Amino acid sequence: MAAQHQRDSSKWTNRLLCSGSLCNNAATAETVSNGHPPPPSFPAKLSGCYECRTAAGTGRDHSAVLLHCRRCGKIFTKPDDLELHRAVSHAVTELGPQDTSKHIVEIIFRSSWLDRKQGPVCRIHRILKIHNTSRTIRKFEEYRETIKARAARKHPRCLADGNELLRFHCTNVKCSLGLNASSNLCTSSSSSSIIPSCSVCAVIKHGFRVVSQSSCKGILTTATSGRAHDKCRGEEGGPRAMLVCRVIAGRVKSHPEENSDDYDSVKGAGCSNLDELYVFNPRAIFPCFVVIYTGL
Repeated sequence: MAAQHQRDSSKWTNRLLCSGSLCNNAATAETVSNGHPPPPSFPAKLSGCYECRTAAGTGRDHSAVLLHCRRCGKIFTKPDDLELHRAVSHAVTELGPQDTSKHIVEIIFRSSWLDRKQGPVCRIHRILKIHNTSRTIRKFEEYRETIKARAARKHPRCLADGNELLRFHCTNVKCSLGLNASSNLCTSSSSSSIIPSCSVCAVIKHGFRVVSQSSCKGILTTATSGRAHDKCRGEEGGPRAMLVCRVIAGRVKSHPEENSDDYDSVKGAGCSNLDELYVFNPRAIFPCFVVIYTGL
């Protein structure tokens, strides 16, 4: 059963990768000069995604160029301000019935729950796509190149793509993320917030944090959503957030006696086939989708 699940997951993972659904293009900005929107431009002259674009005009006074968010129309004078705005206000988009990615993510999410018991074991409320910032994408790809360079010829699997895997990470959700077409993160994602932490919003905004576990120090990722659900400490019966992530596993440590400095991740104690994998560096994890669900 486990082998069959692994083959099925691999098939759907390849579908996601080939379709480009896991390749998040960072949004940049559409320029505005002297307070007026630029004239329509052809797509060939633009870079970035459909949400926020950068016009490739030349000969402008760059001191007068403003940055325009296409999604909401807000204008900024600094690229960092625009990126922060987009990271918080346009962080996610709910996938609709017409999105192929939604069906694939749902299949992968449900596949490990099928052999648990008869009847449904969870109810999916919505599936969201994460719009990662250019900074997040850059850090992820730079980390991959670091792993590839460090692997040299000793780890052939790392030379290809850094040993990238599709993994799950389950955490709590305290807000209505993605509900009613909402795309913004809640205020508890701020480090100065007095609201009880909404972990999923904090992860999307700030990235993962390395925490000490009983057996090792790292960020837990799992091969299946069912395992991630079991490892998550949350309110019984309350909503949870399942993050579907690309993970650069790099050199995986299998035995406790091995030197951790020579590895980039470690297999969970007592686990086979990388059912549990603790990643040492937060940059190695790139969240792509969020499944908001309730366990039954």
